[in-house]
Amino acid sequence: MPITIADVAARAKVSKTTVSRVLNGKGELDESTAARVRAVIDELGYVPSSRAVGLARGRTRVVGMLVPSLTWPWIGDVLQGAVDVLETERYGLLLFTCNRGEESMRQFGAQVSAKSFDGLLVIEPEGTLDYIATLHRRGLPVVLIDDRDQTSGEIPSIGTTQHDGAGSAARHLLEIGRTRPLMISGPERFGCTQQRHAGFASVFADAGHPIAADRLFVGDFTFDRGADAVHAALESGVEFDSVFAHNDLAAIGAMQALLDAGRRIPQDVAVVGFDDIPTAAHTQPPLTTVHQPLREMGEAAARTLLAHFEGTPLPNRPTIIPTTFTTRPSTVA
Repeated sequence: MPITIADVAARAKVSKTTVSRVLNGKGELDESTAARVRAVIDELGYVPSSRAVGLARGRTRVVGMLVPSLTWPWIGDVLQGAVDVLETERYGLLLFTCNRGEESMRQFGAQVSAKSFDGLLVIEPEGTLDYIATLHRRGLPVVLIDDRDQTSGEIPSIGTTQHDGAGSAARHLLEIGRTRPLMISGPERFGCTQQRHAGFASVFADAGHPIAADRLFVGDFTFDRGADAVHAALESGVEFDSVFAHNDLAAIGAMQALLDAGRRIPQDVAVVGFDDIPTAAHTQPPLTTVHQPLREMGEAAARTLLAHFEGTPLPNRPTIIPTTFTTRPSTVA
């Protein structure tokens, strides 16, 4: 039979409340009594329920994390960064996705009401930002891992340099003599799409090579849409010497379409992506891309939340971790 708090209390000849106070460091106790209780705990090998101790302290030592889906190729890196920090600090993680839409959000809401976690990390599922902001205003500590650049500053967030990252891709293409890029964007309503478009286009415009409308294709961050954009450009006779896709999946789709059409990469067309997902280093040829600090963003978000639990105010402005640029053979042979 497992040892219980009642067993400890009986052996130490104190109340269960006294044992609880020793475990949680609460209340003024005679040191000799506290020492006797600790000795009995060691003697019996009593291991308190982490959940019970957490509740007694007013905490669960669990962090919630809400994400759109685990199928997004970069989610794993962000999640791993957060988990590395949480496990080191002996916190658990309660993970929620929005795979089933409203039903998923109802289940998530029930866990919020039950106070099943101390704070929340969020990669924003589309359409949930107002709800998350309401939870934050009502007292739930929230840190947004902000790949869409949509925050007003109300919710603390960890972001990256979307605009500058895309600008680095443009400067690289210009440096290797490519002046007619095809750009495959993400959904126009996303903040990251707007930032990446502006950062890339402004560098080409400043260099005297504005991007013509027929070389702009609206995508959806998928392999298929990246391939479709290239097929459409080739069929319509659009001239281009490079491709910048707003994420790596679309860039990989574009590469496949180019290879299928007999175009050499990078000799005929150079290709650049954005994210630096693990697959990017293993395409044929390996993909040049803007590296998002995904794991670092997860780590920073978790540290921000845990610091708040220890009394540090949540920041009132975004924490920005810069992108870097990774050159591979899809642009330089």
